[in-house]
Amino acid sequence: MFHRDVMISIVIPTLNEAQALPVLLTALQNEWADHETIVVDGGSQDGTVEIARQRGVRVLQAPAGRGNQLCAGVAEARGEILLFLHADSIFPVGGLARIGEVLSADRRLAGGNFRLVFDGDTRFSRWLTRFYARLRRVGLYYGDSGIFVRRSAYDAIGGFRSIPVMEDLDFVRRLERLGRTCCIGEPALITSSRRFEGRRALAIVRGWFELHLLFFLGMSPGRLAKIYKAQAPRSREWG
Repeated sequence: MFHRDVMISIVIPTLNEAQALPVLLTALQNEWADHETIVVDGGSQDGTVEIARQRGVRVLQAPAGRGNQLCAGVAEARGEILLFLHADSIFPVGGLARIGEVLSADRRLAGGNFRLVFDGDTRFSRWLTRFYARLRRVGLYYGDSGIFVRRSAYDAIGGFRSIPVMEDLDFVRRLERLGRTCCIGEPALITSSRRFEGRRALAIVRGWFELHLLFFLGMSPGRLAKIYKAQAPRSREWG
């Protein structure tokens, strides 16, 4: 049984997310589990910071880049459980309680994520949902799937690193080596397919495989970031 006095700290990195952020913050405000929400902004120019402050959540400033922003958020977080969300996530009702339940039921679990569903009724979005499910079976998952972790486990692996790209995959690889994780199947977390708009599916998949191959071969995050920017200059980070 999940105890309500176990706080979950939610860290949300933002950069010009005025359109998406209100939906996520409303969903989190409706969650009954004890939690705090920390928005870490990387220099938004569209009212993102004002929206977050109006909703009464904690707002921090950090250099742009999810790695930097996540580290800054955790440094100020008070919870025993940490949850990392993208601003364009559609958070499921009861999701916080479900995190607490799975971690309370098995003290050996270091953390995990949610089953991810891509929005949009397109052939590619449906394929991505299935593809992500297959990746999860081999221990690969990303920031857009709502990574959660015990604070003790986060500290044990050294947390997120302030790298310009692949900060989530880098973190997950170390988390998976530390101990067991789980994927919450129900409720699922929905994420936006907006990053793929205006791009060809084949080019997206080819670029994804190229970046991952170079990452696993040890290419520096700085060089990876340059390749990523050249591949998808208008999109946000994969995962």
